[in-house]
Amino acid sequence: MLKITRKVEYALIALRHMQLKQSEELTSTKEIATRYGVPQQLLAKTLQHMARDGIIEAVQGPAGGYRVATNLEQISMKDFFEKLEGPLGMMDCYFDSDCIQFGSCNIRVPIQRINDNMRNLFSQMSVQEVTQ
Repeated sequence: MLKITRKVEYALIALRHMQLKQSEELTSTKEIATRYGVPQQLLAKTLQHMARDGIIEAVQGPAGGYRVATNLEQISMKDFFEKLEGPLGMMDCYFDSDCIQFGSCNIRVPIQRINDNMRNLFSQMSVQEVTQ
């Protein structure tokens, strides 16, 4: 079954929470973790990752926190998934030809078509559409 990872799920929850605040208002990791019942340590790493990628801004200090730093309409879900988790693919052979069945696999081409359609779908959907 295809499903998004917890890391992506928590990132989307955090972005939606930040969007509901005033543009300059900061959000702490603890605030989001407590409000939505997510593990604070994993959320903190996810927020740091998004800050490094420029999706959100990290403000240091005792009254610090995070806020959205970019136009989420300009980030596709495909790019968002790949920033957080790496290449978006149903099977490893889509990106890596080290599989021992690569030359004889009879489902590689059909799966690649499915994967291409999935990537196209997520390329056309913005993070803003998901988090508004």
